[in-house]
Amino acid sequence: MSAEILNASLVETAEKIRNKELSSVEVVRASIARAEALQPVLNCFIQLLGDEALAEAERADAELAKGKLRGPLHGVPLAHKDMYYRAGKRTTCGSKIRKDYIADHDSTALKRLLDAGSIYLGGLNMAEFATGPTGHNEHWGDNHNPWNPAYIAGGSSSGTGSAVAARIVYGGLGSDTGGSIRIPSSINGLVGLKTTNGLVSRHGLMSLSHTMDTVGALTRTVHDNARITAVMAGRDALDPTTSSRPVPDYEAQLDAPVKGLRLGVPANYYYDVTTPEVENLQQDSLAAFRDLGMEIVDVDVPDMHVPTHMSNIVFVSEAVAIHETWLRERPEDYQAQVRSRYEPGIYMPAAKYLRALDIRAKLLRDFTETVFSKVDVLHTPGLSMPVPTLAETDMAAGQGMPEMVAGLSWTTRSNNYLGIPSLAVPCGFTANGLPAGFQLMGRPFSEARLFQLGHAYQSVTDWHTRVPDISA
Repeated sequence: MSAEILNASLVETAEKIRNKELSSVEVVRASIARAEALQPVLNCFIQLLGDEALAEAERADAELAKGKLRGPLHGVPLAHKDMYYRAGKRTTCGSKIRKDYIADHDSTALKRLLDAGSIYLGGLNMAEFATGPTGHNEHWGDNHNPWNPAYIAGGSSSGTGSAVAARIVYGGLGSDTGGSIRIPSSINGLVGLKTTNGLVSRHGLMSLSHTMDTVGALTRTVHDNARITAVMAGRDALDPTTSSRPVPDYEAQLDAPVKGLRLGVPANYYYDVTTPEVENLQQDSLAAFRDLGMEIVDVDVPDMHVPTHMSNIVFVSEAVAIHETWLRERPEDYQAQVRSRYEPGIYMPAAKYLRALDIRAKLLRDFTETVFSKVDVLHTPGLSMPVPTLAETDMAAGQGMPEMVAGLSWTTRSNNYLGIPSLAVPCGFTANGLPAGFQLMGRPFSEARLFQLGHAYQSVTDWHTRVPDISA
């Protein structure tokens, strides 16, 4: 019975709770039991708050019995990357430095999920301070992939990817500054959205690079992701960078026909380092879109090395501004591979950083005019290679570390600098038995279109229904 409960989608489970076919307590108990059983294998939680979650589930059931529905997530257990603040509660940010940090305010995104009725199951493991694409963490232990624990879970939202794919929870928040939602989504066989800059409030999120940080969810289905995104999105007075534009009804637009839409395939950059095995899976996914009636169009994209390089300048400059005091006073409390990512920012000239910010609008304009004048959405690989093992990527700031980071974020990093939305969708498995995915990219605030295409793809494929065969 527990497997049947946990293998259902978030939307299906919310419907059953609302119709009283299931109680929130039943669902939360199943989630806790699976989390406790798999934690020794996956290490995806930093803090599992079972008693707190059960108390909230009992409250949710009591409210429903009185006719009160809190929202579209009523009674559904979620777990989140351990960097979303809750007032009076511990938030570690996956670090030693903040292992006992107690926040004095709430994350707006998380609060909106809780106000919509979701149950907070706990804080999930992550790369230290959201820095790193693999899931290695010397402070809290490495995160493991549920499809094969010898392989990486991706980063920096590693615990979210692992826990959602393992059917512990129905979804969870990650954060994406250079691919940290989309990389673990592709690696774990999930749907992950890097939102348009300004769509979702970042208030109450531990910042890494305020110019490029974005809030988004990892889920099993596109429909689930659309629901969570709609709950979080919209203007927040506590975050002046949020947009005031109305939030579309993402779920209502999911079933709109895709026939006749133009799907772009990049003729340059994105496939430069993609392995043949991964490319074959991309071609299979494009064939599915073609069968849905979409027009597949080859398109030349601008030189993506430029925004990727600019993103690196912005990242180190803004990260070191946050970490400078700790780097000076507590350098030994960082992992070497994390500290080495920040330290170049100490020597980055302000003029270079300001120039990188100054040309951002032009590069975005060039990209959107070049690409989206020809196609509605751009399709790229989610990850350019088969998922590597933990051992292969344990560089510990060695000579191969920069190349490893660049390889894993080859298709993702530029989008954070440009600020455009990107949706990762699973599309099969490579020979090592690990998932692969593609990425859909659109104009700013085109999340509804990305959800529409991703949902159409999942309506004719079953990759998102596959369950990893893992036991304690």
